[in-house]
Amino acid sequence: MGERTVPTAEEARRTAAEAWIWGYPLLENYRTMYAQAVAPDDPGSVGFGRFRHHARTFTPADTDVVTPNNDTPYSWAWLDLRAEPWVLSVPATDRYHVLALHDLDTVHVGYVGSRTTGSGAGDHLVAGPGWTGSVPDGVSGVLHAATHLVGVLGRTHLAGPDDLPALREVQEGYRLRPLSAYTDTAAPHPAEEPVWPVWREEETDTVEFLTVLDFLLGFFPVLDTDRELRARLAALGVDGGGEFEPAALAPGLRAALEAGIADGRARLTEAAGALTGSSHLFGTREEVGAEPLRRATGAHVGLYGLPEAEAWYGAWQRDPSGDGPPDGTRHAYTIRFAPGQLPPARFFWSVSLYGLPGRFFTENEIDRYSIGDRTPGLLYDDDGGLTLYLAHRRPTDPKRAANWLPAPADPFTAVVRLYGPDPSVLDGRWTPPPLTVDDGADG
Repeated sequence: MGERTVPTAEEARRTAAEAWIWGYPLLENYRTMYAQAVAPDDPGSVGFGRFRHHARTFTPADTDVVTPNNDTPYSWAWLDLRAEPWVLSVPATDRYHVLALHDLDTVHVGYVGSRTTGSGAGDHLVAGPGWTGSVPDGVSGVLHAATHLVGVLGRTHLAGPDDLPALREVQEGYRLRPLSAYTDTAAPHPAEEPVWPVWREEETDTVEFLTVLDFLLGFFPVLDTDRELRARLAALGVDGGGEFEPAALAPGLRAALEAGIADGRARLTEAAGALTGSSHLFGTREEVGAEPLRRATGAHVGLYGLPEAEAWYGAWQRDPSGDGPPDGTRHAYTIRFAPGQLPPARFFWSVSLYGLPGRFFTENEIDRYSIGDRTPGLLYDDDGGLTLYLAHRRPTDPKRAANWLPAPADPFTAVVRLYGPDPSVLDGRWTPPPLTVDDGADG
């Protein structure tokens, strides 16, 4: 191989900015995968090819993934497709569920569940890049991944705490098997175990980010849409070989890369701040397109979010009286759904509240982190509308207290989710009502 042509400082800065945005979803994904499938000292790590079911509601102690939800407890799994495909089997159930499979860059491979494959039992083959084997009889469908490492995030409807035993029964019906086990044939030679980079949060905004990205690219064959950027990365030594060494960078080149990473971070922050909905942020490559900033924004505001046809997300991110986010120290707030304007969802809807900057649930005296159409004791307005109260202190009015979603004494954001959204949501005829300051809501 010939020597690489070293890019100029300007070229390196531009490449680093684009690579940081393009690679941001890969690193956010690796952060979760490392904890759940790789980390030797993490009690929640179960390796590859096994489900880890979350058969309970989330609390502030759960920090595996940002913006968690309590509508559909998760079933996590990770697949290494290098040696052979895997088969995902699901039981027959009328309960709403979706198992979304995603590539390393968090783009979805496909979906198995109520909306896409129905309520019947089925066996679904998950094949990695370049697999050309025969599909065995009995397989309901084939999902073709673009990367050799794939995540599975199942969501199964939970009606409330009393529904947990029935939820667990459905979750335990989700099954993963290598193709050779499914067909009862000899297993191929296993793929070599990688030397997994230790996840260090503090390195994601430094040139060390490129070290982890270089490792992950070894599991991510080049796509046509990424070919030009991947070539520029390769010119920097980030080619998927796992040998990128930041310490060997010349000082000027290192400074240019650091400046580019800062540029990328600023672009993502700006894009996330301007966001008003989840349109085209999540889905398959056909659903989200080839724009890296869109994928990075989705990973930033709602890692592993579902496409709009499955679940629609909206957010209240700005205090109506100022430029910053809502803040439980400064104000109490209301969200009022007018008569006939309740969230139109085929399955159900909810509003969840997250503390900032982490976007996790926060401690509160009634252990309520979400509120929605399945919340026991919810009280509707006399005209048929519904008013939710977002405040740090518990309202003294009993009706307000029944509809209280506790806020921290800090900045926060609120997210609305509609499962099976009505066409009026998808075409913009229905939009969430505004967040309103109502300092009478806490007293």
